Amino acid sequence: MQLFEETKIGNMILRNRFIRASLWMKGAKEGHITPALQQTYNDLAVGGVGLILSGYMYISPDERPNVGMVAICDDSFVPELQAFVDEIHQHGGKIAAQICYGGSQSDHPDAAQMKMIGPSAVKNRVSGITPKEATTEDLAAIRTLFVDAAVRAKKAGFDGVQLHAAHGYFLSMFLTPYYNRRTDEYNGTIHDRARIIYEVVEEVRKAVGPDFPVMIKINHDDFMDEGEGLVFEDALEVMKHLDTMGLDLIEVSGSNESSGKGMGPARTEIIREDEQSYFREATEKIAAAIKTPVSLMGGNRSIRVMNKILNSSEIRFFSVARPLLSEPDLINRWGMDMGYRPKCVSCNRCGKTTPNSCILNRMTM
Repeated sequence: MQLFEETKIGNMILRNRFIRASLWMKGAKEGHITPALQQTYNDLAVGGVGLILSGYMYISPDERPNVGMVAICDDSFVPELQAFVDEIHQHGGKIAAQICYGGSQSDHPDAAQMKMIGPSAVKNRVSGITPKEATTEDLAAIRTLFVDAAVRAKKAGFDGVQLHAAHGYFLSMFLTPYYNRRTDEYNGTIHDRARIIYEVVEEVRKAVGPDFPVMIKINHDDFMDEGEGLVFEDALEVMKHLDTMGLDLIEVSGSNESSGKGMGPARTEIIREDEQSYFREATEKIAAAIKTPVSLMGGNRSIRVMNKILNSSEIRFFSVARPLLSEPDLINRWGMDMGYRPKCVSCNRCGKTTPNSCILNRMTM
């Protein structure tokens, strides 16, 4: 198998096995796409990536985890989203909408005025917000928000949709014992804790039909203290069940902002090959246990390393984010020179500006 070969996710044909992992760009204005944000995605399309995952999009007008997110919470946004997608398609790209319900892990300056609900009324370690425990009616409403957003993504011409169930946001929190202290059917065994995720997947798939790619981003480990977070053994059981639900891709991530161990999904100083692709071991085990295609994310920097993983495991796709912020044409560069080393030095300073931008590019402007 080759990294640079035509492949598929569901019925979606891709020019290679590279996925641009979702990255919050802070570039939208009141949910609307700006010309600069459009250009960012156009550059990725021209740059050769197989599939672009959008920055997370908010699905409810009542809450969002951050400023600068693109909205998909209302039908009025569909025409401009369609224009956004059409332009990316004109540049040869494919793009899927990542949709997210944030919950109490919010850094939005207006968070105090938002409707904040969670699995349980537990103070969020990151934001300091104590949410209201979600009722079963609340959970039904949130399922509907995901379904409606996925249908809008399809109407707008996106090539697929990805459900965000990682990194400490609402769906992810149900898998995390520290935040999920419920006494009903949404807590108990790992499958009880994952029940809301299964319900969202099932309802989204039913709404968009069998031919529209539906993907999920989900943790393999929260990296929290014992008894507090999702652990690999439980995550694997969730992946096995998701494998039966008609998903087209599982993107495996790890950690959340509540971890407190400095082991976030985006790590620093990923330079040497032995530091790269740092979720490899866990993702290889998951890919070997299920039939749904799996994408490896986390520190993918070397063609040599990724090619070895591709041909020695069941991993079939590779997600890249920060290096493509630095060099949106990185995939094309790798295609011309498989020994090319990305400019990105994993300093994570790209997230310190609005909108996100690479410090190496700023220094040369």
